Order: sequence, then structure tokens, then C-alpha cells
Amino acid sequence: MSRSIFSKSIAATLGAAVVATGLFASISSYAQSGTMTPTTTPATTTPSGGSTGTPGTTTPGGSMSTPTKKAPTGKTIVTIAAGNKNFTTLVKALKAADLVDTLSAEGPYTVFAPTNAAFAKLPKATLANLLKPENQEQLKKVLTYHVVPGTVTSKQLKAGSVATVEGSNVTVKIKGKKVMINNASVILADVKASNGVIHAIDTVLIPAAK
Repeated sequence: MSRSIFSKSIAATLGAAVVATGLFASISSYAQSGTMTPTTTPATTTPSGGSTGTPGTTTPGGSMSTPTKKAPTGKTIVTIAAGNKNFTTLVKALKAADLVDTLSAEGPYTVFAPTNAAFAKLPKATLANLLKPENQEQLKKVLTYHVVPGTVTSKQLKAGSVATVEGSNVTVKIKGKKVMINNASVILADVKASNGVIHAIDTVLIPAAK
């Protein structure tokens, strides 16, 4: 199956998410600190506030290089995700794509993290195919499309395009208290990690075929 058809077949299956109400309490227990709901007065789409570190870089095919600086102390993005039952599929995908070390490095990164419910909206065969070793590069493209270099909190988001590590842009839409990334809703914002921030989303983001 060609990459274009493969990507379109995934995108066509995405629908409205149904997220368990217990998700908010469960995720917040693993967050170190920070406001746990999106704000309605965003400021800018670029990282600010004195964040330090060198983000990973993209290479052809959607790969992301691992920063050479020392690993951060405290709970990293991967540590928080691995410790929460709502992100087991995401962690499995990160391992299959060989991105665990990258997102455990200094960063900083902003991750729009699909929950298990988000991945469950994909056909089982499609998800299983993405997780196969021979499709690692395709999986990397999908996952790095969920990552933005730097720390971007909900207060720093505003409507418009934001560049991802994958190389393509995601579109941020804000309607009242609702924040959307492409067709995905942010269901929990500003879960702070030692190397960035996590925003949980209810739909897997799919980069456009190139």
C-alpha cells in the first residue's frame, strides 16, 4: 500500500472521541505541577519563559535525532506517560518507533499525546501495521507530528499554524474554552514534565501525504 493511500485510510477513520471521566484525575496524579485545564487567553505560539535546551532535529523520513546533552532529572515526558494507564498504547508506539530515548532527553518538547481511546479509533489492523518493524519510519512520522520543539503551554497557544518535529504544521483552533489541534480536542493541558509539557488529545494526528 502506498504511503499516500495508507495515510488517507488512517485519516478517514478518525471520528469524535469518547474519553473516560477518570482520565483527568489519573493523569494529574503523574503531573509534577501546573494548570490542568486549557486557558482561553493564549499569548503566542512560540516557546518563551526562559526554557532551555536543544530540541531534537528532523531528518528525511520524519526521524528525530536524539539530543546529546545530559538527561534531565525528575519525571520526563516518557516517565509520566509510562506511569499512566491511559497512555499505554502511546508508550508502545514510542518504543516501536525508537523514540523513547529522544523524548527522555533534555529537550524541551511539547507533546500532543493521544490517549488509548484516541488510538482505539484507528482500525486494529491499521494500528498493528504501524507497529511492525518494517513500518518504523511511517510510525516515526506519525508520532513526531505530535511533537513541537520547545515548551509551549496552553497560555502560549493561539489560533494558527505551529511547526512540528515531523516537518509539517498542525493547526491550532480555539473556540471558547475548547482547544483543538487539527481535528483533535485537547482534553487535558499543561501536564508538566522535567523536559517539556504534555497536552492529552482525543484523536491521533495524521500528517498529510507528501
